[in-house]
Amino acid sequence: MVAAGQPLDSLATRRAHLAALSQAAPVVLPSLLLCDFGNLEREIRRLEDAGVRALHLDVMDGQFVPNMTYGMPIVEACRRLTKLPLDVHIMIANPARYVRQFMAAGADNLTFHIEATAEPRPVIEQIHSLGGTAGIALNPATPLSAIDGCLDLVDVVLVMSVPAGFGGQKFHEVAIEKLQQLRRVVRPEVILEGDGGINEQTIARCHAAGCQFFVVGSAIFGRPDYATAVQGLVVHARS
Repeated sequence: MVAAGQPLDSLATRRAHLAALSQAAPVVLPSLLLCDFGNLEREIRRLEDAGVRALHLDVMDGQFVPNMTYGMPIVEACRRLTKLPLDVHIMIANPARYVRQFMAAGADNLTFHIEATAEPRPVIEQIHSLGGTAGIALNPATPLSAIDGCLDLVDVVLVMSVPAGFGGQKFHEVAIEKLQQLRRVVRPEVILEGDGGINEQTIARCHAAGCQFFVVGSAIFGRPDYATAVQGLVVHARS
């Protein structure tokens, strides 16, 4: 087990950890977008106590998406505060420009959007060269064919069930079909992740469609007891 504040230090180590996580599926990844940033350490401790296995960080730049959140300083702060893997989702224009900075800040898995670059393979290769696992994300309106050219390289495919940019949106049913199709064609070790509108009503269908990791915001941070919320989601996923 790595010490708090230290990132996993190689691609092989990170891939092994990702594989171990996948064996525990369904895995709930709290999205810190809705946490109390005035008490970040307390929030992370509550999530650790709730038994979460990784944290999800949503980075938005106000250009690729019409919203702004946080950047490298928050990733760095989370890295100092926890030994949990950091699953960093960058919803930003020109992702290749910032890969090195986010990896240096402490990302373990770095996911970028296919809609943000015409050449995803060099971005994936750059993430791998810096020791990280790489994910590709696509919005509900984006066809799966858009990512055909990089499925042989990625470690994670993040299927957005809402358009990237804001939390609290309604779940788009097209995500179920995409997950089903992906599970049939991706390499067995590739993780399928769902993000957007994941709650007690939607998580079971996503899991049945092949989703393994579930990014959850309001269904955790809107509840008084994080442990009860996380465990409830896992139970619903398996139902």
